[in-house]
Parts: sequence; C-alpha cells; structure tokens
Amino acid sequence: MIPLARSPRIAIPKLGLGTWKLAGPEGQAAVESALALGYRHLDTADRYGNEAEVGAGLAASGVARGDVFLTSKVWYDNLAPAALRRSLEGSLAKLGTDHLDLFLIHWPSPEMDLAAAVAALEKAKAEGLVRRWGVSNFPLGLMRQLEAMGAEPACLQVEYHVLLSQQPLLEWCRPRGIALAAYSPLGQGALASQPVLAEIGRRHGATGLQVALAWLLRQEMVVAIPKASRRESQQANLDAVALAERLDAADVAAIDALPKDWRRVNPDFAPDWNS
Repeated sequence: MIPLARSPRIAIPKLGLGTWKLAGPEGQAAVESALALGYRHLDTADRYGNEAEVGAGLAASGVARGDVFLTSKVWYDNLAPAALRRSLEGSLAKLGTDHLDLFLIHWPSPEMDLAAAVAALEKAKAEGLVRRWGVSNFPLGLMRQLEAMGAEPACLQVEYHVLLSQQPLLEWCRPRGIALAAYSPLGQGALASQPVLAEIGRRHGATGLQVALAWLLRQEMVVAIPKASRRESQQANLDAVALAERLDAADVAAIDALPKDWRRVNPDFAPDWNS
C-alpha cells in the first residue's frame, strides 16, 4: 500500500507515475502496468500530448476512477481565464473523466494575471471539475504572492532530488499543508551511477536509484512522480516505498551531505529560481 501525504488541503499518494514522454501504445501500456502493480496516482499534462493514452490506460485497467488520483496541468500560454477553462475541458475530454483530482499551472508566465488565473481555478473547483488545484515550477516569491492574495494551492510541483535542494520551498509549504511533488526525482536516470547512493543501496540490497527515491518518500509532505515505462522499473520504484522506512540516520546524513545545486530542468522560459 502506498502511503498518503495528508494535510487539510490534500491527501495524495506519495508515489505516482510520471508520464512525460509516455505516448502512443507504450504510454497506455505503461499506465495499465502501473495500475496493475498497485499505483494509484497518475501525473500528466496537456503539454505532454498523452492525456488520451493516460485516460485509455486508466479505462482499460479495470481500476475504478475514484480509486486513482489523477493530475493534469495547463500550459503557461493558456492562463487567461477563458483559455484556462478551454484547456481544462480539453484535458477532461481526452482523459475521459468528469473531474481532476489535481490541476496545476504548469509553468508561470511573466505576462500572467495570477489573480485571474486563481479565480478561474477556484471556479472550476466550485463546479466540481477540479477537486484541488496547485502550481508547478513556482519559486518562493510567487508562492508568497499567492498567499498575499488569499489563494490556497494544495500542491507545488518542482524538480527535486538528492542533488537539488528545495529546502526553502519545503519550509514554506509544510506548515501551510501544501504537498511538494518531486518531478525528475531520479535526475532523469542520471543518479544511477552516483557512488554514495550505490554504496547505501548495496547495504540494503537495493539500487542507487531506489535509495534516491526512498530519501524523498521518507520526507513529510513530499510526493515523487518518477517516469517509468517498463514494468520492472515501475516495480523497483514501488519497492522504494518500503526502503524509505529502512534508511537509517547515517544513510540520510550521507545523502544530505551530497551537493544540492544540480538542476536538470531549466528552460529559457523558466522563472528566476531564487526570486
């Protein structure tokens, strides 16, 4: 059983399936495989171009819609209220569902009217199209802007892994009951050769990637959504849930001591991460 990150704002499975680049028959098969193994959290986005496959995989899995936490996102050029609503309705249609459990602003835009976007999200929530809403790739300055306008996002999704600290955001989110969802939690696979992780893994009969994932999953209010297309990788990530409970203080201290400034996702439209 995958534990939940719980707060007054949200209850979300701590391990989900990230679906970036999982499209076509492979994408649908990956969703079906993950759900068969016991995953109950799927993360997609309009920008991924795979919502139809994710929805088809969910429908074919035989798992009840109400048992799956489903997340999608609106791209940064669709944040005006009418465009946001069209994007949401398009996502619902492609996913074959009447609601999302979580709907995120995928990236901030310098031109966005944040208050208007929040109002559109709250309207969708009031109508039952969205159960919770949140943001992705928002730095601390924008999170403070949301709070100043009285907005209550349920989740912040950012790149987070053993070589990239998000401590300021964690310290902001936790007391407010905001889940922090880690995308690229395995450094897009590049952490497989990290020697400290590999050594800890050897002591626990695990891989370095499982150790990296377990380090995240043991943290309060942190959710991880690694992409995995193969059943073997999905199972390995699922096994990291139990490993999270076996990491000891020395393991955690060794991981905490690793450099924490290695950002993998930094497109030219990204915000100032230090703002």
